[in-house]
Order: sequence, then C-alpha cells, then structure tokens
Amino acid sequence: MGYKIKSRIWIESENNVLLGEGRVHLLKAIQQTGSLSKAAKSLNISYKKAWQLLDSVNKSAKKPVTINSIGGKGGGGAELTDYGKSLVKAFDEINKNCWAFLDKQLEKIEML
Repeated sequence: MGYKIKSRIWIESENNVLLGEGRVHLLKAIQQTGSLSKAAKSLNISYKKAWQLLDSVNKSAKKPVTINSIGGKGGGGAELTDYGKSLVKAFDEINKNCWAFLDKQLEKIEML
C-alpha cells in the first residue's frame, strides 16, 4: 500500500495571504498572457476574482508585483515586475522543498 502526504502552503503577512498556489497560478498566467483579463480567462475565474487576488498580493508585498497599463484602442496589459518574478520563483522552490521534506517524513509511516 502506498501512502501520500497532502499539503498546501501559503505565505502570509499580518494575516493577509501574500502567496499561495492560486495566486502563483494567476501571476504565472499574467506573465504568459500579458493581461489580467486573459489570465483570468485561462484559469476559468472571473476578472473580478482575479483582480481581487492580484490586489491582495500587491497590498501584502514589499514592492509592486505587476506593472499595469491602462486599456485603450490596443487594450491594456499587465506584466510581472522583477520582484514579482522573484516571488514566483521563490514560492515554487519553497513548495518543491516542502514536498521533498514531506516525502522524506512519510518514510516514518511506511516503516511501521
């Protein structure tokens, strides 16, 4: 019988979530699509929900995570700042290390 440990991590600042899997997926989608509305569509969430998540990240972060341009004839856009890209990379690394640690801890159960 094979066991698995399930876990989700998130990073908080003063009881506000800075990053979690959903927020990181949104940031990655913004980077790929160049737009908050396109990112929301690609993740099957409403624009309002995406905007709220992004606003929450930006309010909790030390520096701006995205650069937004206002719409117009060609439409607006959004892209991650270097700080935003660094946050995503750091979160992915923390998450990967967390899973590796948990897999190692699971050996304690499997050996019983």
